[in-house]
Amino acid sequence: MRVVVAGGTGFIGTRLSARLIADGHEVIVLTRNAQKSRDHIHPRVRVASWAEGASWEGLVDGAGAIVNLAGESIAQRWTAKSKAKILDSRLTAVQRLHDAVSHAELKPAVLVNASAVGYYGPHGDEELTEESRPGADFLAETCLKWEQAARTLEELGLRVVRVRIGLVLGEEGGALAKMLPPFRLGAGGPLGSGQQWMSWIHVDDLVDLILWAIKTPTVTGVVNATAPHPVQMKEFATTLGKVLHRPAFAPVPRIALKLLLGEMATMVLEGQRVLPKKTEALGFRFKHPLLEEALTDTL
Repeated sequence: MRVVVAGGTGFIGTRLSARLIADGHEVIVLTRNAQKSRDHIHPRVRVASWAEGASWEGLVDGAGAIVNLAGESIAQRWTAKSKAKILDSRLTAVQRLHDAVSHAELKPAVLVNASAVGYYGPHGDEELTEESRPGADFLAETCLKWEQAARTLEELGLRVVRVRIGLVLGEEGGALAKMLPPFRLGAGGPLGSGQQWMSWIHVDDLVDLILWAIKTPTVTGVVNATAPHPVQMKEFATTLGKVLHRPAFAPVPRIALKLLLGEMATMVLEGQRVLPKKTEALGFRFKHPLLEEALTDTL
């Protein structure tokens, strides 16, 4: 089967592409910098240009699945300009995929579209499932519009799966990679109050979940990509310190994060307690359901 991966050069997309190749599939990655991308992705992955005007019709025509991970990184200070880029990059990618599929004679069967647990907004200790309503902050509104855009491909006959992803545990990328240096120096600790919830997932479980969503016809709509045992930030920091054999008692004050990150600080200071209720009900089984084992395996 041919799988088209939009935005497939990050650490999640790179892992996913390698797994698809190992499983015998053909993989085409759509990326903004095709030449640079060839340096660090699997040599058997075909790289196609994201440049304006580049035609994707021939790439999606006859493909079995599309995985859309494309979007400007949210890990930056949220100015008016960066907010516009974060939202526009996501909506533009979906629109271009929609246009390509609409012109394809043999349309893909499924679109697996990334989203994030930020969809739910901050909810304190409340347990959130796939049925919970969206929040009202910037990240929640971005995820809502992103998912609404992805659903337009249902009108073209595709099964659309919207994957709300939590904090991805992988040493080579994501939030964990940014947290590791101070922890390895013994200067790590909880962010803010330490009471906010961290809904996390091992990167290998995320890749497995995406492959499962591609292959399982009964999987449709929203699934939460978070391990079944979220933890509070204080426990996350303590566990990470334990795995690294380092102290983890140096909290980062809320005001310091606000000064450093601006509005984006709310993403790490508030958090969500997200459970994969529908994901598990549909039959997905996590290989790494508990944090300490997942961090040990990752590191």
